[in-house]
Amino acid sequence: MCTDVESLCPSVTDLNQVSQTIWTGALADSLIAFVCVFGAGLLGMFLRTKFSDEWKTSDSKEVVRLVMGLVVTTVAMALGLLVGSAKNFYDTQNAEMAQIAADYIMLDRVLSGYGPEAAAARAELRAVLANRTARLDRLQAPNTTYLEMKSGARVGDVLIDKVQQLSPRNSDQVFLKQESIGLGIQLGQLRWLIYEQNTVPFPKLLLIVLIGWLMLLFGSFGIFAPRNPLVLAGLFASAAVVCSAILLILEMYNPQSGLIRVSDAPLRAAMDQLGR
Repeated sequence: MCTDVESLCPSVTDLNQVSQTIWTGALADSLIAFVCVFGAGLLGMFLRTKFSDEWKTSDSKEVVRLVMGLVVTTVAMALGLLVGSAKNFYDTQNAEMAQIAADYIMLDRVLSGYGPEAAAARAELRAVLANRTARLDRLQAPNTTYLEMKSGARVGDVLIDKVQQLSPRNSDQVFLKQESIGLGIQLGQLRWLIYEQNTVPFPKLLLIVLIGWLMLLFGSFGIFAPRNPLVLAGLFASAAVVCSAILLILEMYNPQSGLIRVSDAPLRAAMDQLGR
């Protein structure tokens, strides 16, 4: 049975397009959110002068304050849940990359236990990982690990072929050969899993609703706020904080690009362990 490792790995071109789109979208969405939220606060300050004094009584302010308290609670809960969910997704991606690195090491150890006959396969395994980490050094674009899921596909195919060509002489070598093939397939499955997880888009409707809540909240702040530089600075800073939380959520949901990326340190650590 010949395993097509190349078919298990996503296209570098496709991953590049996905990562560029995600990074641009995350930054653009966050900036749009900031403009909308801060603009709502400025609009509220402008409308303040249009309202009659009867609308700005203490009773009116108290009712608006109570209503906006409900909105604040809802927004805080939504942001907290989204940040927690995004952090869990990011941690999952980190764990999967660590698993890939561990599988590289384990595959090398299994081949080492097979005996000198597996020396060529071990050399090929090291070439696969060396190819990936070397390309990671040269990449300055907004993607480090994920773009290289297919960089060693043909070399990996040769690796599986070399393992399949081994001729076991005893039951131990039969077992080790089967384990080596299984680990090779598992590596391909993990690559596909990471790729597929990052093709699921962030729900735009959720983002739109969240921005709408924030606009309503900041608009109410502006209506009852005095017009002075200190208030403007406070609205600006608050809008920047909540919109940076949106950026943080979008970034952690797409850790293959942008500012918050899954580290390639496990792969480099695995590289140091191969051949020992």
